[in-house]
Amino acid sequence: MVKINQRKQREFHQFEEKEEIDELLKDKFKNKKLIVRYSVEKTEAVINEFFDDGTMMIVTDPNYKADDVISMYSLSDKYIEVDFTVIEERGPGYYHCRLKTARRAVSGRRDLRFKVTPEDVVATNFRISKHTIDVSGFNMPTSIKVVLDQFHNSNSSLSDIVKVDVLKIDTKDPVLKAIKKTGKSVFVPNVDEEDSYGAMTDDFVDMRQLYGNEFKALVKKNIERGYKSIIFVPIIYLTEREESVPFAYIHLISKSDNLGIEKVLELKDHSFKLVDRIRDANTLLIPVHQNIMDISRGGAKLKITDESLKKSMLKSKGFIFDIVFKLQAPITIYGEIKVTYSDESGSFFVGIDFEGNSSRKDEMKRFYNILEPMEKDYKARLIRKLRGD
Repeated sequence: MVKINQRKQREFHQFEEKEEIDELLKDKFKNKKLIVRYSVEKTEAVINEFFDDGTMMIVTDPNYKADDVISMYSLSDKYIEVDFTVIEERGPGYYHCRLKTARRAVSGRRDLRFKVTPEDVVATNFRISKHTIDVSGFNMPTSIKVVLDQFHNSNSSLSDIVKVDVLKIDTKDPVLKAIKKTGKSVFVPNVDEEDSYGAMTDDFVDMRQLYGNEFKALVKKNIERGYKSIIFVPIIYLTEREESVPFAYIHLISKSDNLGIEKVLELKDHSFKLVDRIRDANTLLIPVHQNIMDISRGGAKLKITDESLKKSMLKSKGFIFDIVFKLQAPITIYGEIKVTYSDESGSFFVGIDFEGNSSRKDEMKRFYNILEPMEKDYKARLIRKLRGD
């Protein structure tokens, strides 16, 4: 996949001091309506009370059921998003909360967004992750653990000792901590030789440096256990937004032969194929056509009528899909969900920012080339309308 390097979307300033956010909320948003993000209806909420301990009361629709975090947005001088941690539900739609994070758009939307019809362009081939791999907690879905277990069972002959497991957040093992933090591999071709514990390139962990004063004891322990060679290779999941997440590992220990670099390369190849299998197992493909209501260089509004797709979007932060313009090949893009809501007639809409990848080289350049004449035509029609032509 080729990274989009011409992103046109909102840039955010993240508030660092909670006191600054607290003052802003008191000054601009006390008893002013905010919109709850990721809600089916366009749910409104207000902050109606601030307490001395920094907490506050939020009142929203009695039918709205909050999770552990309520995210809201509104407009002051600029677009602002605020996340609140729910401390306690005091009643239907009545929540005692603590401020978590907030961010404000650096500037307003710069791109011209204009209406389109299904004859102009449609959205299709939606690929949505069934589960989000939690970078902070690594709470692996069962489906992903099953893939790891299947690989372990079918590849137990790779060496004398083979282990495939998830990198746990609370691990005390210094090697696993280093792999989780850096995404690097470990290769000790000969445990008898201290030089073998060094890093041959920047892609490997230097075991001598990692263990420091305890290094001699490590070498002695490995020899006493009858080890010949040791390899750790991380399994690194690449998210739709190109975030590298080392979430599991393959561990080989040989007691009979000294392993060479070719074994490390073989394991790396296995790790890539494992990620492909995990991605397939973790991705829901919904090949339906959905209408794009309006579009710009930086985002779009989609009308979602497919019930399966609607349910999946309510649980997702974003998705990959194809944009198909009339008489053009599909353009694959990642859309980050900014808002979901239903109108008075019950129609469901999702607003997205284009933030991620294209599957083909120069796709976004092609996207902008297609969009440019449509923008010019829309501007011309607006001018004619204003003139009364």
